[in-house]
Amino acid sequence: MFEIPGENPDSPETVKEFSAVILHHHPLNAYYTNKYTGGSNPPDCGSFDGVTGIGSPGGECAKCPYNKFGSGENGAKACKNRRRIYLLREGEIFPLILSLPTGSLKDFTRYIMRLLTKGKKSNAVVTRFALKKAANNNGIAYSQAQFSVDRALTGEEYAIVSGLTEQVKALSARVGYDTESTTDIPANVDPETGEIIGPLA
Repeated sequence: MFEIPGENPDSPETVKEFSAVILHHHPLNAYYTNKYTGGSNPPDCGSFDGVTGIGSPGGECAKCPYNKFGSGENGAKACKNRRRIYLLREGEIFPLILSLPTGSLKDFTRYIMRLLTKGKKSNAVVTRFALKKAANNNGIAYSQAQFSVDRALTGEEYAIVSGLTEQVKALSARVGYDTESTTDIPANVDPETGEIIGPLA
């Protein structure tokens, strides 16, 4: 289930699927020397572009030993690769953040490529987000995000969304890693594989 902020901030809604416009998205890599336990502490090394890590060890993400499978627990990467997606749902004026975990990155990339081959940008359509059951190489079940086009935006809608997209892009670099905090995730949701939506702070 996705968790979406509802009327009561202390009681988010849980839904199996929802629709929203993707305003902006970018990679987010984070490496912690000691296991991350939540809170606002920044990673020892982080990257907002998935190319260059800032901190220790820093440098090119593609060449970093912590960005290789097998460097972390259970054959995973020690550096967590995610995709941060800024979403706008119909009837709302503030974007939400979807922190997409490793298990859903491949399908998201395929979806974006399908849009591009049709000459469409991700902020020109309403995307439907759903979940399906999947399992990793160790047989551990998790929820994997699925993406499809709900409808294209009208010209009037796209004009408004385009302006908001530029604002979000400008602000995105200032949204800290603490947005990825696992402290607000219910105990029955795996922070490594669960799909979590949080408000844009």
